[in-house]
Amino acid sequence: MSDPLERYHCQIALPGFGISSQELLKNTKILIVGMGGLGCPSAQYLVSSGIGTIGLADDDTVSESNLHRQILYAPEDIGKSKVDIATKKLKQQNPSVRIIPFNFRVTSDNVMDLISDFDLIIEGTDNFETKCLLNDACVLSGKPLVYGAIYQYEGQVSIWNVKQKEGNFSPNYRDVFPHVENAQVPNCAEGGVIPTLAGIVGCMQANEAIKYFTNPEDSLAGKLWMMNVLNGRTQIIKLRKTSVQITGLTQTVLVITFEKLMQEKGNFKIIDVRTPEEHQHFNIGGTNIPLEALQDHLGYISSCSRPVLVYCQSGKRSAEAVRKIKKVFPEKEVFSLKDGLHKIPL
Repeated sequence: MSDPLERYHCQIALPGFGISSQELLKNTKILIVGMGGLGCPSAQYLVSSGIGTIGLADDDTVSESNLHRQILYAPEDIGKSKVDIATKKLKQQNPSVRIIPFNFRVTSDNVMDLISDFDLIIEGTDNFETKCLLNDACVLSGKPLVYGAIYQYEGQVSIWNVKQKEGNFSPNYRDVFPHVENAQVPNCAEGGVIPTLAGIVGCMQANEAIKYFTNPEDSLAGKLWMMNVLNGRTQIIKLRKTSVQITGLTQTVLVITFEKLMQEKGNFKIIDVRTPEEHQHFNIGGTNIPLEALQDHLGYISSCSRPVLVYCQSGKRSAEAVRKIKKVFPEKEVFSLKDGLHKIPL
């Protein structure tokens, strides 16, 4: 067995750190949701620092387009479960750390149980729905959430919902981005991202997690750290609480993979919510009702006796369409095509 004092000597030697801080990390449980460009470097540095228990939650598999920024994976891992591959490699990196894989999608039905055993949550997700879901779950359960986001050359980091000395909590995601569910910001696959940015932001998230347990007065609670790697500029802005109240979890949009849809295509009423031009260029069948015209076709949707499956290019418009339909017809079974058309095999 290796000597832990030797392994962690360089951080134990830090002014104000010492063995006591190392013991705090050893007894800490951190959950990382999303094992992509942010989750990979965050997990690697938390494992190397000696965090006692790390949970990894993701239902995705490795694809070739992941490899330029998701540094735990190699070409031979394509098609395999991200959390399974990450768990194996992280255990090799530091066998003394307990790694718990959760190979499923985080939803409104399982999120509260999932986070209950952990002291802090790190979100490395690339969609607003899961960011909001994790934020709301952490607010309701009183847990801190380390936030990270990347787009092209710009990244952001903060830590939400940190309990203050006065007993109140620092700003959360909805205080800063109150209407984020209506945003139409491209993800990495659509808008692009420089791979080094994912490493920087993921490492900053790991750093915030370590600081939360060992040096909390210098954390990014109530602040938003921003960086542009193109020009090297960084800035920190102060945040404030708002009157936004979180009383429950928004129901998660149900998704179906392309493979499952092809197996059970006859069981669904399919709607393409893209533009007519997009539909004409390429489609997988179904009725074309653009998202902005959905409200005018509620009668058609109401008459559908089968479950409804909506799709678009990336999964964002279809997720919004599901929410609109469920708002009018809460009992109707409505699904979104996972990741849209851009990930289907051609």
